[in-house]
Parts: sequence; structure tokens; C-alpha cells
Amino acid sequence: MKKLFVALVLTLLCTAPSHAVEVAGVKLDPTVTVNSQQLKLNGSGIRKKWFVKIYVGSLYSNKRLSTGSEALLDIGDKLIRINLLHSKIEKEKMTEIFGEGLANNAPDLIGSPEVKKFLSLFTVDFIKGDIVDLILSADGSVSVSHNGKSLGNVPSTKLAKGVLAIYLGEKPADDSLKKGMLGKE
Repeated sequence: MKKLFVALVLTLLCTAPSHAVEVAGVKLDPTVTVNSQQLKLNGSGIRKKWFVKIYVGSLYSNKRLSTGSEALLDIGDKLIRINLLHSKIEKEKMTEIFGEGLANNAPDLIGSPEVKKFLSLFTVDFIKGDIVDLILSADGSVSVSHNGKSLGNVPSTKLAKGVLAIYLGEKPADDSLKKGMLGKE
């Protein structure tokens, strides 16, 4: 009887719904739906510049990704969610940040039509509490939304890998954020 009780308790614990994770006061869902597919939170971290917290960055994927190279080779859907912590980031600064990240991790893309189109999607300033989603689809496209409103889509496998490399490549925007997104912090 005791073994049956223990087995029942363990079963209930293992099947209980996952609860949101909280990072820097931001509640992150354990799962999200992208392209009719449920993705799990792979990891998250805080992007800092000097001592200033800029945003919480989270990676969602359909399978556990523990290294940057594994993530870059994975062809499944992924979501990079940016929850802004800083009071304001001007649209020009946002495009500059993405441009630098691509230059560091995918320099062959700089000046390409797909990068120009991607950067042109950022037409408004971002403020504390905003959510920016970068959906990297299995078909190779990059979709961007701001607070749930679609900003556009760029079909480019190279761009999708380049955007992912900004966070998980050899020269990530923030090493600590990379570790967090890979579930290592």
C-alpha cells in the first residue's frame, strides 16, 4: 500500500502543470505556441550593458538545446523572446544593436537585402515592459512581433541563423545571456 501511495504521489508530481519562471521580475511561460507547435522554454538570461539591465532574453525550442552550435544546426522552430527592462530603446539603437550582432556573427549578411528588410521592421521605440518576439521558423523565415503585433516576416534561412547567432554564436551579444538561454545559469 505504501509503494502504491508513493507511486501515485510521484505520478501526480510529474504530471502537474509547469509554472511560470520569473527572471528579473518578468514571468516567463514554460511553453509557447509557434506555428501550431508547442515550444518549451530552453533557458533565459539578462542582457546587461555594463551594470544596466537591458532585457530578459529567452529561448524557446521544440527540443533541449545545450550548446550554441547545436542550436545553430537545429532546423526546428525557435522563438527568441525579449522582455524589455530598460526604460527606453530608440528604434535606431535597436537596429544598430542587431546590425552589430549580425556583423560579429554573420558578416557575410551585412548589406544584404534580407538584413535591410529585417532592420526596416523596427519602426518604433521600445519601452520597459514591451515584448519583442523573433520567430525563427523551420522553413527558414524570421518573423518579428512587438507586443503581439506582427511587424513583418523575412524569408531567409541565412538570416534566421544569423539572428540566432547574435545570441548563441561564437561572439554573442552577452556571454552570460548565451549561457542562460542554453539553460546553463
